[in-house]
Amino acid sequence: MKIGVLALQGAVREHLKHIELNGHEGIPVKHVDQLEDIDGLVLPGGESTTMRRLMDLYGFTEALRKSELPMYGTCAGLILLADEIEGYDEGHLKKMDIKVRRNSFGRQVDSFEADLDVTGIEEQVNAVFIRAPHIVSVDDDVEVLSEVEDKMVAVRQDKYLGISFHPELTEDIKIMKYFIEEMVAKNK
Repeated sequence: MKIGVLALQGAVREHLKHIELNGHEGIPVKHVDQLEDIDGLVLPGGESTTMRRLMDLYGFTEALRKSELPMYGTCAGLILLADEIEGYDEGHLKKMDIKVRRNSFGRQVDSFEADLDVTGIEEQVNAVFIRAPHIVSVDDDVEVLSEVEDKMVAVRQDKYLGISFHPELTEDIKIMKYFIEEMVAKNK
């Protein structure tokens, strides 16, 4: 399968590596017309406000709102998928019925690593939290997959996966495998 990574900002190379380690083709997506040639899309971490500005500039915001592609967002990507963002008038892509709080684990110096239990994945997942958001609330059709410090940090809704942390900064490819096998492959 061909899995795209939105290549406007963030950990693009690291996500591409995880896709390839799972035996699939990773494609950096820099133009809207590339969305037609992929089976799923990763929205990487970065800075969500900057990513939104770039998405608007290059025509991705409206295209992704209309897209039926399975999507997986890490950190800032989670914020992009959320219907609501605490302190903001509206969400960006509004793909998931969730409300998120930006930078809820503190500043850069408060970054940490944890091994998490994630529903649907047998072994624990190595997670890196850097200025991470968390999910404040979810609607009934959203499945909470993982929590840390009593905060929701991984959720799934239909073909959308949102996580607060950065598995792409580790050697742990299980979250990407879950996205590809459980969401992309089953959406084809």
